[in-house]
Amino acid sequence: MIKNFGDHAANERRFLAWVRTAIAMMAFGFLIERFDVFLEIAAPSLAGRNVSVVGQKFANAAGLTFIVLGTVIIIIAATRFFLTARKIDSDDTHPGLGTQLDIALAVLLVLLVAVYFYICLTRLLRLSNKQLMMRRAGASKPAKADISPNGAFLTLTV
Repeated sequence: MIKNFGDHAANERRFLAWVRTAIAMMAFGFLIERFDVFLEIAAPSLAGRNVSVVGQKFANAAGLTFIVLGTVIIIIAATRFFLTARKIDSDDTHPGLGTQLDIALAVLLVLLVAVYFYICLTRLLRLSNKQLMMRRAGASKPAKADISPNGAFLTLTV
């Protein structure tokens, strides 16, 4: 029988949970980066225009950020796994970190997603302001809002 088997099993389950989370983040980053390539091919035929260079660079940076963050999470999880395994095997009592590192990584993930949405929202508002300024400058056509049948998308045409 393995000494402290329950503790070692719990340590391994926590490690595997972090690895699953990191793999999901890396896959999401890869998806963001590859979806940009899909849009580059599909956008001219579907929308009649090309994808902006700024959007391509942003998608590449966001995808790479998720991939790097997933790799960092795996490194931290592996380090923590081995340190905890060593502490479980020792006879000394060790004060635990508790969930401090887990909370810090979760907050980091939430902040990363919040920054991503803030940047997207800022770009959207900047585009809307540009269209509004063009309208005020004396565009010949009045603005018209189109709402799709399911109400999910709002398009402002100037």
